[in-house]
Amino acid sequence: MAINMRRYLLNGRIMTMASEKKGNRKNKVRPLYENGYLLIEKGKIAAIGDMEELGHIPKKDGGTDVIDVEGRLVMPGIIEAHCHMGITEEKKGMEGDDCNENVEPITPYLRAIDAINPMDAAFDDAVRAGITSAMVGPGSSNVAGGQFAFIKTKGRRIDELAVLAPAAMKVAFGENPKVNFSGQGKMPVTRMAIAGMLREELFKAKKYVERKRKAKESGEVFEEDFKYECWIPVFEGRIPLKAHVHRVDDIFTAIRIAKEFGLKMTLDHCSEGHLIAEELAAEGYPAIVGPDLSSRSKIEVQNVAFKTAGILDAAGLKVAITTDHPVSLIQSLPICAGLCVKSGMPMDAALRAITRNAAEICNAADRVGSLEVGKDADIAVFDGNPLEVFTQTYCTIIDGEVVYGCEDHH
Repeated sequence: MAINMRRYLLNGRIMTMASEKKGNRKNKVRPLYENGYLLIEKGKIAAIGDMEELGHIPKKDGGTDVIDVEGRLVMPGIIEAHCHMGITEEKKGMEGDDCNENVEPITPYLRAIDAINPMDAAFDDAVRAGITSAMVGPGSSNVAGGQFAFIKTKGRRIDELAVLAPAAMKVAFGENPKVNFSGQGKMPVTRMAIAGMLREELFKAKKYVERKRKAKESGEVFEEDFKYECWIPVFEGRIPLKAHVHRVDDIFTAIRIAKEFGLKMTLDHCSEGHLIAEELAAEGYPAIVGPDLSSRSKIEVQNVAFKTAGILDAAGLKVAITTDHPVSLIQSLPICAGLCVKSGMPMDAALRAITRNAAEICNAADRVGSLEVGKDADIAVFDGNPLEVFTQTYCTIIDGEVVYGCEDHH
């Protein structure tokens, strides 16, 4: 779309997913525009409303593009809140696997953007499923694995796809670090060691951040250390710890450490969260639940179930849903949300979990997650409810550009 091109979507059932503050209810989803329009200018949403508000039917010309979606569902682009697309590439084996630097337990200074390959087939699969952005980063073999990035799903250069980089700091508890390093004959081989090593790293990082702050205030010379600079946005509260936790005890250990150091955190996977839903609601950390569309391949995921997301949502947690691609394929994300509905999660809650909630948890809600004036024009159009398996993606739009479907509008 040329920079000055205007693009209209007409005659859509528009689900904005924007919050409507009414009394004490902040999570209510605005009603659909049963027959609405949406205007895109310079990659942003410029207007949205009922068709009757337009007063005229826009015509396609040299400066205006018009897409009549003919009653289809128009909603925010779907968001994957935790995955490894492009960093664990499909079809390439070891040569395309850059997910875990698994010979060293503490590697927080690694950056996902240095390993994500947008040429990975998963990116096209995501776009075809209406998934327009994703949180991507290192795996969970390390106690501290490195920095995640929040990215768009269409493009060739990661620098241009990145919305937030860094977006979170990966830490991991439980079986994965234990199994990885026990085979190497070095720490950590116990949950005690995982917690102890993370505390030690955070203790040193906190001291480093404090020393740098005091030096800046006093005008003293300060020699920066690359391996600790990565912790500054964590301790300044700009990005959260992204904690790989499945089991109840690991969840509580992560919370204990985050509270000790006063850090923000997301509980990723949270597979046994439904067993402690009230306690987690009291703590207030958001949960990114999944992958539930996978086998119970290890002890700590024996209680994995699609009911978890709904139980945590009902308890009052902010919940997103993840495929953990490639553990489950990224294009199955809306179907995973549908299976959560089948297991008791309300439909509107499941839709929030893959749009607005995911954006808020990923600190990207100022850009994506709902259809509102001023936000990025990241839009998915479906011929039905995307949580149903037979629904087809009519078109996917990222930053105002049609990147899938509507062939004559590319």
